[in-house]
Amino acid sequence: MWQRYKTIFVSLIVLFVLLISTTVIVPETHQAVVIRAGEPVRVINRFDPSQEFGATGAGVSWRIPIYERVQMVDRRILDLDMRGETVLSNDQQRLEVNAYARYRIFDPVLFVERARSEENLTDQLEPILSSALRQELGRRTFASLLTPERGNAMTNIRDTLDAEARGYGAQIIDVRIKRADLPQGRPLDAAFERMRSERQEMAETIRAGGRRDAQIIQAEAEADAARIYAEAYNQDADFYDFYRAMESYERAFGPLRQGENPDDVGESSIILSPDNDYLRQFRRGGR
Repeated sequence: MWQRYKTIFVSLIVLFVLLISTTVIVPETHQAVVIRAGEPVRVINRFDPSQEFGATGAGVSWRIPIYERVQMVDRRILDLDMRGETVLSNDQQRLEVNAYARYRIFDPVLFVERARSEENLTDQLEPILSSALRQELGRRTFASLLTPERGNAMTNIRDTLDAEARGYGAQIIDVRIKRADLPQGRPLDAAFERMRSERQEMAETIRAGGRRDAQIIQAEAEADAARIYAEAYNQDADFYDFYRAMESYERAFGPLRQGENPDDVGESSIILSPDNDYLRQFRRGGR
């Protein structure tokens, strides 16, 4: 049977091989660049944020065997990790910095022409990220990296890196610092001590302002009280004189006020003649 149907079997095998070699399966996570004679001619499953998932053209496609080859390019968000670098800040502090960037390849044809592979793109972008990081952090103090100003620095670094990445068909989505610490030892201790002194000075300034405001409020309150007393005296001098005398009697003869210690006050006696002017309110008519 083999001798009789040998030609048919060989033809079927060759046909099956040709069919497989012409078939290209592109997953949703990748975009395929079809290259003919060294030149990209079309893209299968090109990244397009406006298209819904499942309608981007992924799946089975075709190519001309031998004459065309297919290079897969990732459509997902990729990471670019920077090696640890020592950066000198504006206040002459040596910082140990680790950073990373996230990017996406939006133009696979340009990517294949310029970068050819993700490893080559990483090799091209990593020095640029390191340089942009040094320049941006070199214009800022270490303390500013602990404030919202750090976000502005990351935005500037991202824009600088994105301008270079677009030349390779990639878009920088975000840049973040994983770690920015002072080296262990005396520089770190000195920085912490300086920051502690600055915060203590700031706290003392706030407290001094509070004491100043309290004195102003107290002075204004006393002025208002004096004005009210003066207005009351002008309306009824006899009643005002009676009221002030009652206050004096309360302080002299009344019980201890809040906050007074009996041991500090002690016991005392007051001897006055009935016609003493201090006791005039006990006499008829207050005269």
